[in-house]
Amino acid sequence: MKSNSEVADIRRTEGDINVTAERRRWISEQIADPTRRLLEEDARYFLHQSLSTPCLNVLKGARGAWLEDYEGRRYLDFHGNNVHQIGYGHPSVIAAIQRQMAKLPFCPRRYTCEPAIALARRLCELAPGDLDRVLFTPGGTGAIGIALKLARVATGRHKFVSMWDSFHGASLDAISVGGEAVFREGVGPLLPGCEHVPPPEHRKCPFRCGSACNLACADYVEYVLEKEGDIAAVIAETVRATPCIPPPEYWKRIRAACDRHGTLLILDEIPMSLGRTGRMFVCEHYGIVPDMLVLGKGLGGGIFPLAALIAREALNVAGEKALGHYTHEKNPVACAAALATLDILRDEKLIEQSARLGTWMWDRLKHVATRHRTVGGVRGLGLLLGIEIVEDPGTGRTAPDMAECVMYAALRRGLSFKVTMGSILTLTPPLTITAEELEMAAQILDASLTEIEASATPPSHP
Repeated sequence: MKSNSEVADIRRTEGDINVTAERRRWISEQIADPTRRLLEEDARYFLHQSLSTPCLNVLKGARGAWLEDYEGRRYLDFHGNNVHQIGYGHPSVIAAIQRQMAKLPFCPRRYTCEPAIALARRLCELAPGDLDRVLFTPGGTGAIGIALKLARVATGRHKFVSMWDSFHGASLDAISVGGEAVFREGVGPLLPGCEHVPPPEHRKCPFRCGSACNLACADYVEYVLEKEGDIAAVIAETVRATPCIPPPEYWKRIRAACDRHGTLLILDEIPMSLGRTGRMFVCEHYGIVPDMLVLGKGLGGGIFPLAALIAREALNVAGEKALGHYTHEKNPVACAAALATLDILRDEKLIEQSARLGTWMWDRLKHVATRHRTVGGVRGLGLLLGIEIVEDPGTGRTAPDMAECVMYAALRRGLSFKVTMGSILTLTPPLTITAEELEMAAQILDASLTEIEASATPPSHP
């Protein structure tokens, strides 16, 4: 059993955790014996780890924006691990997969295939600037590893600058540049040469900028580049999935600093690209082009695991190195799913819809916030949205216990989302969501906040 301090520490992560009293209470109230037996069997055979096993529930269906559990309850899914930009089980993706499986189900290394070539060409055409070289991997963490290796080869340097609280994957190299304690602590020596700087998060800003932000956090990145002198790359999430959305000029300042010091810029858009923010790629909001861009999550249509690294032509310098060499690097079925996904985003105008409905939902959540003393703020970009839960708006002190209670109250009402960094209700619906479904979610959030606030003791003031 975790102590209260240990639970509080691991809550400061990108997802909700599975060792709290509230989790156990929800399971005891909501889960019937048939589901419980499956959960116990799952826990028997899978290695236990924070953020996943033991699991919360058992699913038997997923379609569009909805999940169905083993007992037939339906949940509007505003979580989805950010793979469901086009919703679950899109018929066009399923049809593309079936056609490809019947024609060419696998492509061994040494060979290529039409779907892989077509997907590489399509991504290079879509990517901003001169990003026109691609490698595929089965998952985002692998693509991050390739980016780190390529940066070392291309620059002859071995050091990286990344950010505290960041997440780039769970492998040893990815957690070395990542900044979340739940992944890093207690696993022994990490990749050498990994420097960390404060993220552009106003509530945690060590420079005390507050509302009068002067981008001191960006200047600090350049300070580290200058003092170290031999940094291969800055690697960061363009926006964090928490969500944390940097000021408009932040990335322009980082891009200029990298250029001045001969440092590459790697942007991790694994969960947030492909239209979620109202643009195909998040960096388009900031008017900059990185040296490498990493995609994943929804690229496989919410069915196949697939990620991509897109790099500048000038970085095509590792012809005698094995950067990835993944068995499923050019999997034709995964590539067919990705091509269908890109077609759906275009043909159904989902990126435009994300921008339009994201603005509508932002306004709706701001209205909900006016009704609740525990809402410290609403943040968002497109259909990446977050509600910060606080003990007291006057102090801004966060309220992890209350945020978790709100999440389980919403689950009882049929809305699924995750709590990030301990106190942010993070909402990432599929881009196929309707205005009616968004309104349903807003009403559930309103009711859940009302319920939990009524049962909570207001903070005392001196």
